[in-house]
Amino acid sequence: MVKFKLKQSQAIFLSGQSGLVFVGAALSHFVDFNALDTHFPKSNGIKLSDVLRSYVGLLATGKSDFDAIESRREDEFFARALDVSQVPSSASLRQRLDEVAEPLKALVDEAPVALLRRAKAAISPLASGHVPVDIDVFPMDNSASCKEGVSRTYAGFDGYAPIAGYVGEEGWCVGLELRPGSQHSAKDAPAFVGRVLSRAAQLTAAPLLLRMDSGFDGAEIILSAAQQAIERLKHGGRDIDILIKANPRSLDVVSLYAAKCTDAGSAWLTAHEGKRFTIWEHVVVRRFGAKETSLRRIYRLTERTIVKGQALLVPELEVDVWETSLQAPVEEVIALYCQHGTHEQFHSEIKSDLDLERLPSGKFATNALILSLGALTYNILRLMGQQALLGPDAPIRHRAKRRRIKTVMQELIYLAAKLTRQAGRWVLDFGRHCPAFAVFERTYRCWSAS
Repeated sequence: MVKFKLKQSQAIFLSGQSGLVFVGAALSHFVDFNALDTHFPKSNGIKLSDVLRSYVGLLATGKSDFDAIESRREDEFFARALDVSQVPSSASLRQRLDEVAEPLKALVDEAPVALLRRAKAAISPLASGHVPVDIDVFPMDNSASCKEGVSRTYAGFDGYAPIAGYVGEEGWCVGLELRPGSQHSAKDAPAFVGRVLSRAAQLTAAPLLLRMDSGFDGAEIILSAAQQAIERLKHGGRDIDILIKANPRSLDVVSLYAAKCTDAGSAWLTAHEGKRFTIWEHVVVRRFGAKETSLRRIYRLTERTIVKGQALLVPELEVDVWETSLQAPVEEVIALYCQHGTHEQFHSEIKSDLDLERLPSGKFATNALILSLGALTYNILRLMGQQALLGPDAPIRHRAKRRRIKTVMQELIYLAAKLTRQAGRWVLDFGRHCPAFAVFERTYRCWSAS
C-alpha cells in the first residue's frame, strides 16, 4: 500500500466546483437579476441580486438548505464565479427570501423563458413535427414536518404536490409552481396550462402538442387549451394540438367487453399468448359554458387470459381512453402519449439532483419562490449538458439525446481547478489530465461572449 503524506497549502487556492463559472455566465448574460435591485431596493445590506445568485449557485451544486451557504462565505471562487459582491449568511439568505417571496415569484417565473430565448436553446420536436408540452403534478415527500401547506398527497405521504410544465424532448422547464399536497391536479390548472402554452409559444414557432394525464381530464382545461390554439392561429402561429389520457369514470368495462365480443366488426389483435386487444374511436364534443370543441376519443380494450404464466378462470380486462385533436393514425397517437412518461425523469432530477424534495423553509411562499429558482437552475444545468456534453469532444459517455442533471454536475460543475491571478486577470488552471477541458473552454468562451 502506498502511503500519502497529507498537507494543506496556504499559498494555493483550489476549487472543486469550477463549473460554477457557467452558472455565473448564464445569470450575467441570459438572466437580468441586477434589474431586480431596482424593483426591491435596499439602503444597506446585501443586494437582492447577490442573494439570488448565491442561492442559484448553491442549488447548482446539489444543495438546497440555507445552512449550506455558510461554507461558501469565505470561498473566494464561489463569489467571483457567480459575480457576487457579498455572499449572504444562512440567516440573511432565509430572511431576504422570506421578505420578497410573494412579489418576487412572478418575476422569477419568467426567468427560465428569458434564459432559453437569449441562449438560443435548441428545442427538439417529436417525429410528428410537434414540440411536446408535457404538464403533470408530482409529489414531494415532506413528512414529519410542520411546514405551511404540507398535507396528504395522492402518493400516500405528507408533502407538497407541485405542478410542472416541460417543453421539447430536452425537457426544458417553463413552469414549476408549488401546491399543497392535498390539492387536486385539475384545481387552478386552466390558468397554469395557459401560462405554459404562452411561454412555449415564445420559444418555438413549431406546432405544439399538449400532453396531460387523466388528472387533467376536465372540460374547462381542454377548452382553455383549445382557446389558446385559436388565439395562436389568429395571430399567424401554428396549431396547438391536445392529447390527454381520459378518465373512464363510470365506464362499464364488462358490458363494453361483452359488446365487443359479439360485434363482428371488432378487430382483435394478439400481442402475445394470453393477451389480445381491440381499438376503436368516435368523436365527442366537450363543452364548458358557451364554448365547445370536438375531439377524437380513442379506446383500447385489453383482455388477458394468462398472467405470469398462470391461466385465469375469468379474463382480466383493462380499458385505456385518450382524447385528442390530432388527425394521425390511432397507433401513432397512442405511441405519442406513451412518450409522455419521459417527464417522470425530469421530476426526479428536480427532486433528487437539485435536492429539492424536502424544501428548506417553513413558509409556503418562500418554498414556492425556491422552487421557481430551482426551475431556473435546472434549465441552466440542462443547457450546459446540451451544449457541452453531447459533442464528439465531450468526456466519453454513452450516446444520448440529453444528459441528466446529475451527469452535468459530475462532468462540469465538480471539475477541480486551481485559481490564480495573472496580469490582473483571474485564471482557472485545470492541470494536465482533464477530459472535459476542451468542451469546458469552448462553451464558456461562447457563453461569456454572449
